[in-house]
Amino acid sequence: MLGTIVNTGCIIVGTLVGTLFKKGLSDKYRSTLFNAMGLACIALGCSTFTSNIAKSEYPVLFILSLAIGGVIGTALDIDGRVKKLTAKFAGDGLANGLISACLLYCIGTFSIVGPVLSALKGDNTFLFTNATLDLVTSMVFATTYGIGMIFAGAVLFCWQGSIYMIAKICASDALLASTFVNELSVVGGILIVSSGLSILSIKDCKTLNYLPALLVPLVWFLIKGF
Repeated sequence: MLGTIVNTGCIIVGTLVGTLFKKGLSDKYRSTLFNAMGLACIALGCSTFTSNIAKSEYPVLFILSLAIGGVIGTALDIDGRVKKLTAKFAGDGLANGLISACLLYCIGTFSIVGPVLSALKGDNTFLFTNATLDLVTSMVFATTYGIGMIFAGAVLFCWQGSIYMIAKICASDALLASTFVNELSVVGGILIVSSGLSILSIKDCKTLNYLPALLVPLVWFLIKGF
């Protein structure tokens, strides 16, 4: 768990540093950083999708994942519930920021494969690399959204911690093999683009309602394994 702890710590430190810089920024520059985060989400989401869809063994799986996950999420109204809870304490802007940050921090090869390598081989290289990237990203997010972005660190800890524990219990990397990571990253890339569109106020796709889509590839590989 050392790699996950370091990764979480970097997000906390980055958020604190970014919050200090935020106090000296005018609204003009905050708006610029706000747009920068939206554009970055769209760029990274597109990159994640295109780089993984080419390696996908089940190119239709992401469509089914979004459809099934979207229906489940809409029925549960995940997006509405979370945004209402967040807005109650800190406003709508933070809600969009947290959604985007959590997706960027958690969806990616480093954040998914890293905990597996840490659990099975004691290799924290991926997680330390991810921690460095998240340190910089969290600073930028905090200059835009403030101290509330620190909660994204808790989400990352639970995400990577869960993967770490599953890998420890299963003692096998078969489930989280490259093919699974590819399929999960394809779906994740689309969700990151969706969050970017929300930040830029282009289209509120209610990204959180599609989070269950990330579980569909997992279920598919479990069924396939049997």
